[in-house]
Amino acid sequence: MKMKTCKVLLLLCVLCLCLTGCSQTNQPAAPAGEQGEPFAEVTDDKDFSSLRTPGSQESAYEYRQFFRPAVDGINQPYVGDTMPYYEDGTYYIYYLKEGGDSYNHSIYLATTKDFVTYTEYDDPVVESARGGGQDGWVGTGSVVKVRDEYLFFYTGHASSDTYEYMEKIMLAKGSTLTAFEKVEGWDITPPAEIGQKRDFRDPQAYYDAETDTITLTVTASQGGVARILKYTLSGDLTHVQYDGIIFTNAVGNFWNLECSDTFQLGSHYYLTYSAQDDTLWYAMSDTPYGPYGEAKRLDAKLFYAAKHVESPEGCFMAGWGRRSESPSSTSEVSGWAGNLVVQKVTQKENGELVLSPVQSIADQYTKRRRLAVDSDQIQVQSGARYSYTEAFTAYESFLLRGKLTWSGSGCFGLAFDYNGQAGKYKLITLDPSAQKIQLQFNEGSTMITETDAKLEAGKEYTFTYLQEGSVGIFYLDGEASLTVRLYGVSGKPVRLYAENNTVTFSDLREYTR
Repeated sequence: MKMKTCKVLLLLCVLCLCLTGCSQTNQPAAPAGEQGEPFAEVTDDKDFSSLRTPGSQESAYEYRQFFRPAVDGINQPYVGDTMPYYEDGTYYIYYLKEGGDSYNHSIYLATTKDFVTYTEYDDPVVESARGGGQDGWVGTGSVVKVRDEYLFFYTGHASSDTYEYMEKIMLAKGSTLTAFEKVEGWDITPPAEIGQKRDFRDPQAYYDAETDTITLTVTASQGGVARILKYTLSGDLTHVQYDGIIFTNAVGNFWNLECSDTFQLGSHYYLTYSAQDDTLWYAMSDTPYGPYGEAKRLDAKLFYAAKHVESPEGCFMAGWGRRSESPSSTSEVSGWAGNLVVQKVTQKENGELVLSPVQSIADQYTKRRRLAVDSDQIQVQSGARYSYTEAFTAYESFLLRGKLTWSGSGCFGLAFDYNGQAGKYKLITLDPSAQKIQLQFNEGSTMITETDAKLEAGKEYTFTYLQEGSVGIFYLDGEASLTVRLYGVSGKPVRLYAENNTVTFSDLREYTR
């Protein structure tokens, strides 16, 4: 009986070994660190080797997620201040169109259902007055639905300084979201008590059906100090009441707080604005329209004029990614208008806000690419000199993911090759000593922009980086985001670097669409 049992066990063992061997032989090994995620075999990557200038690369990009208007003749138009609106599964992104067929940056429209594919409308929905006048230039505004009618409040910027009011709040109406007619004779002028008639713009409207009233916030200045004002309008627009100042700038010497917006998430209320020539800010309150606490930066100055839009998918900020006056410049990213950039608003437990990737955008990136190294973990150790390790490739569009931790106080991050010379590398830098994430050109010698981040040695962080064309966003997940503009890096290596630090990068992944 015992011998039969032993024979049966022996046969079972042999069978198990055979099956195990067959399984190991027939199935290829999964990539290290992640079972079941094979590398993609891609043969259609765009070849940038013949595009030797940043400008020629920029002209070759096919922007999707970071929408840019179609070329008009030989002119490339850009997206200026955005005015997002959501209804029935569609996001309507109104924007000041800079260049091309747009007269004095009139308001145009692009729509999307997923922030990945956009439909561009050729004709302006609100055009600057070609004959001049109070709205010889059209400025930022917002759309609100009141019963069965859409109201487009916008800024009328006078065509010359001979007008008494350089800026007024003006109005257009529409029965659909794609066409509006200006309402002649309706406007709001700056209240006498603010003592100026020039800076009074960017109306943001909200409708309350229960009270049949419209709340309107407007940015202005008083005594050289930037303010945000509040109005209450009757639903039929026959009554306009000035309610006073809801926010006064107390941080930085900003003369205007552009494109202000208010919204509620959970039990907190938020005010956002783009400080003139600076960055996107937000302030928090426990009640609608203030009083607000200390303002904090949200992203940096290359993500500008962003306003929120809500849908069942969440709350998003839509703004524009700043461009350079010349793609070949290695000293500035300061041009007005650029590509459309949308990021998701995430709320921390304490109510603070942080921006994160839009899921539908990140979900495009499914083709895992091979790294420039054999391992998905890299340690970069350096003294006073920069130390670089090649890790990724800058494709036309790509996504990077990984984890990082460090032990020192020096800088580290991603280094993008510009022309093969280390002295011209463009850096996305984490600086623990300054508690900043920065965009720097010329191997760190030229500061472009920066944002605040809580950076703690010894703590493990995850990061996500998205780039399409020359527009990129670096996310230190759950902590901070930094929008960047990187011309001339496509088809070239992306390196990990450190200075006066020991940094471990792990679980590194690169994906393309």
